[in-house]
Amino acid sequence: MVMVLLYLRIDLSEKPRNMFTDQDLLMLENKGLSPDDIRNQIAFFESGFPLLKLDRPATSGDGIMCLDKKTVHELSKYYDEESDELRLVKFVPASGAATRMFKDVFLWRDLLMSGIDIKTLIVSKPEAAKFFERLRDFAFWDELVLAMDKDDLDAAYLLENKNYLPLIDYLLFDAGLEYAYLPKALITFHRYGSITRTSLEEHLVEGACFARDKTGQVNLHFTLSPEHIGRFKSKIEQVRENYEKKYMARYQLEYSVQKPSTDTIAVDIENKPIRQSDGTMLFRPGGHGALIENLNELEYDLIFIKNIDNVVPDRLKNDTILYKKALAGMLLRMQKEIFGWMHKLESGILVDEEYRQAVSFAIKGLNLDAELFPRDASLGCSVLKSMFNRPLRVCGMVKNEGEPGGGPFWVRDTGTGKCSLQIVEMSQIDLDNKDQAAIVSNATHFNPVDLVCGTFDYKGEKFDLHDFIDPNTGFISEKSQGGQLIKAFERPGLWNGAMAGWNTVFIEVPLITFNPVKTINDLLREQHQ
Repeated sequence: MVMVLLYLRIDLSEKPRNMFTDQDLLMLENKGLSPDDIRNQIAFFESGFPLLKLDRPATSGDGIMCLDKKTVHELSKYYDEESDELRLVKFVPASGAATRMFKDVFLWRDLLMSGIDIKTLIVSKPEAAKFFERLRDFAFWDELVLAMDKDDLDAAYLLENKNYLPLIDYLLFDAGLEYAYLPKALITFHRYGSITRTSLEEHLVEGACFARDKTGQVNLHFTLSPEHIGRFKSKIEQVRENYEKKYMARYQLEYSVQKPSTDTIAVDIENKPIRQSDGTMLFRPGGHGALIENLNELEYDLIFIKNIDNVVPDRLKNDTILYKKALAGMLLRMQKEIFGWMHKLESGILVDEEYRQAVSFAIKGLNLDAELFPRDASLGCSVLKSMFNRPLRVCGMVKNEGEPGGGPFWVRDTGTGKCSLQIVEMSQIDLDNKDQAAIVSNATHFNPVDLVCGTFDYKGEKFDLHDFIDPNTGFISEKSQGGQLIKAFERPGLWNGAMAGWNTVFIEVPLITFNPVKTINDLLREQHQ
């Protein structure tokens, strides 16, 4: 169905009941949004989000801990010893379709449909040459062969004779594997002899290796788009028994979708809200930062976070499992010390050496700005309580070898002047500023989205994660919809602004633990073969 987009200017000076139709107000109420929420969103479209002020990159010894192998093994063992009584969960953002993963394949298809000859395509698009030359090396090749065989098409013959269009169509569309519409979770990533695994199945295996409790239960929570839930559950039921037997585990699977209250309004280039042909305002999902709402509802002592596409075959899992446990061990050690100080602070004011020890831990252990803490203990203890009593995250960081995306930086708050460790996206930085660009060029590490989180306080009470979001961080992006250019508003990123107020520890992890699949040809990397 083609949506006709209309435009309506909303006067922000009007009272809420005059700004919106009754239909609008009912729609907002159903989403859990208020007219003021829309005003605030439009204000961000007009003003943009303030850019962050980088102080310096986080580097080895200055914001990023580098552990020797002995310490890594000690922390892993500590996690194994301490986790028996803990509630554990692996949280996997898995909402999106794999469309972007196949973006290049769509381009090659368009070129072939336009009449370009195969030789020109192969010469002009080296990635296409690689894809077709190694099509048999993809783990999904046998599935593609079977899908085409049902319609009396010989995939091997078509490949040999460079008849690529049918191969592409059966890979992407509903006559075959439908990969253009499936979530990445259901794409076949790896082959083990005659057996294959999807990225979902690799997460089941990983979960059994580091996130199982003493009873053998493995809790996994996947965030999904509503249209994918049925197929996702079907796949789980198809493979669950096999993995439970193989790993002597019981899987407890949870699913959630982005909440309607996190949807954001879409506007045109003049910041006028867009209405659809039925008169309703156009809303869009609020981006991965919206998942802080899903995270906030989890009642677990330790939450492991990892993206759906960052998995490896079994032969490379040992380092991933070791370092995941080490990150968790570090969180438990840090948390134990934090809780100890909080109990002492509850009992009274720390004095002299005890106060100095607490401040030293805050600065060296939790990377808090030394200028936060007064020399006078009677004044400083309230600051310690405020800074200690926060959610804690321990994040793996890999050395930057050219991967695009965000990284770890020391960020200076323009209001207080204090520095804090943050994971920052490039869109949050003024790269036209020479000083800021120089800081980025000196960055040494990259964010692989490898987090372990603690969201309960020293009394065993859950933090309200809304209290630690920086609402002034976010992203404005331009997109095309229905042939019209629109502007979309994305909420503070889950590990960016949505966790800005958390206590943060960065630890260097090996590059081998980071193997994302962003494009189809990433599956041809040695790590995925």
